[in-house]
Amino acid sequence: MGARPKSKASASRKDEIVIPDKLYFRIGEVATLCKLPAYVLRFWETEFPQLKPVKSSTGQRMYRRKEVETITRIKQLLYEEGFTIAGARQQLRVESKTQAPLPFPTQPSGDLKRLRHGLQEILTILSARA
Repeated sequence: MGARPKSKASASRKDEIVIPDKLYFRIGEVATLCKLPAYVLRFWETEFPQLKPVKSSTGQRMYRRKEVETITRIKQLLYEEGFTIAGARQQLRVESKTQAPLPFPTQPSGDLKRLRHGLQEILTILSARA
């Protein structure tokens, strides 16, 4: 009997992307985090309407956490599940329709600390401009 091949579940856990607890991410951070070139992220912005990063005063793309999560899902659909770009776009549409938004967000005290940290990051970005 030979060794069993690794299951997809164990392989994907090894490559699982852990998103830091921040509100905004620069394109370089997202590229490093997701192991993708920045030009791929810029291209995906033209193909997936869910990706609309805001731009800082210096023109730097700033992705929100939700967009980084979407990028990891797009990467999974394209690279692991073999979807085409059009197919991945359609799959994301289907997935967004099946997820019902919560009527009111819950805010445990840990979220307040994360919010405060995110606001401090924004203040740092804005004060660097001055």
